[in-house]
Amino acid sequence: MLDITYIRENRDLVKEGMINKGETNTSVVDEVIAKDEEWREAVTETDKLRAESNARSKEIGKLMGQGKKEEAQQIIKETGESKEKIKELEARMSELRLERDNLLYKIPNVPDSSVPVGHSEEDNEVFHTWGEPAADDVLPHWDIADKKEWIDFERGVKVTGAGFPFYLGRLAGLQRALVNFFIAEATAAGYREMQAPYFVNEASARGTGQIPDKEDMMYEIQRDQFFVIPTGEVPVTNFHRDEIVDQDELPVQYVAHTPCWRREAGSYGKDVRGLNRLHQFDKVELVNIVHTDESDSELEKLREHAQMLLEKLELPYRTLLMCTGDMGFTQTKKYDLEVWSPGQQRWLEVSSCSNFGSFQARRMQLRYRDDNGKIHTAHTLNGSALALPRIVAAILEAYQTEDGDVRVPEVLQPAMGTAKI
Repeated sequence: MLDITYIRENRDLVKEGMINKGETNTSVVDEVIAKDEEWREAVTETDKLRAESNARSKEIGKLMGQGKKEEAQQIIKETGESKEKIKELEARMSELRLERDNLLYKIPNVPDSSVPVGHSEEDNEVFHTWGEPAADDVLPHWDIADKKEWIDFERGVKVTGAGFPFYLGRLAGLQRALVNFFIAEATAAGYREMQAPYFVNEASARGTGQIPDKEDMMYEIQRDQFFVIPTGEVPVTNFHRDEIVDQDELPVQYVAHTPCWRREAGSYGKDVRGLNRLHQFDKVELVNIVHTDESDSELEKLREHAQMLLEKLELPYRTLLMCTGDMGFTQTKKYDLEVWSPGQQRWLEVSSCSNFGSFQARRMQLRYRDDNGKIHTAHTLNGSALALPRIVAAILEAYQTEDGDVRVPEVLQPAMGTAKI
């Protein structure tokens, strides 16, 4: 969430950011400022009463020592009444704070000044390109996977439902090789490998911004009040929730391979065919917890790392700087990496690299202590490096041979033990 002080001092900027992100209910900004004013007035009144009560309480002993019992009893009565009033005010403060925070959860992060203003994917800017998108006439990945019996969508529907395919034989091995490759590259770059839980509680989902915003995208285990993770970002970032780390430990960097589950409500058409959009898929996630002054530069490093993976796989791609309306509730700046699909003659998103500023960390109370002992809210970032289904789809299409086989990218051949799938 945004800092309430920042909102008070930048009311118009916050409203402008909401409008640019497509949020129409800007009155919530005025509501949260008014609610915060009520809370601060209650705090002032409570502190004043508490100070007066403490001062009067000190008089009781003196009066009793002077034999002025009646006056002492009167003060005891008055301080008792003050304590009851203080309890009422403290309860009111808690209520106002909860109401204020519930309003704060409805206000999105403010886009960075470098983010283009726009309201659809047409307004995104092409930031970087690499490789030449092939115009070859090749089979789309679902056709060659069916021909080679590498993916079984029908049995996935039988066992679970649409969007839960089985990977078979060497294609399953290719996925494993990709995961190992991505993690090895990340650990070589200084990331610490983590195996994270696949279920999270509501506090964790709220901490990273899935609640309230993306409830409809997540699967729930209602009996145990768990959410099934939509991305490794959720458990990994919450690893340090409610903690204070030392500045010398920053940046804290984790890499984690997890399956991910998304309901993907409303998806249809060509966007969901084959491996384009699944309900369960694997992803390698990078999470950074950094100093407040370093999140901008760390975002560029994160983007470059994801780009480097695609270049080593020799897959043509483009990097988009996302516009305000296509960026999401929690991000202040975001890049999407899209790989070229020659079988579909279209771009497929395979990575998002995002800077959240202090937005997630404030929700999670994730802080760091500087060299002078002062506490600061950390900044968080995350990036997919990479999401596997569309990478697999791009490889099946880009590495097809004339005789109908599929070559293995050179960087993966040692792990696969073969030059073709």
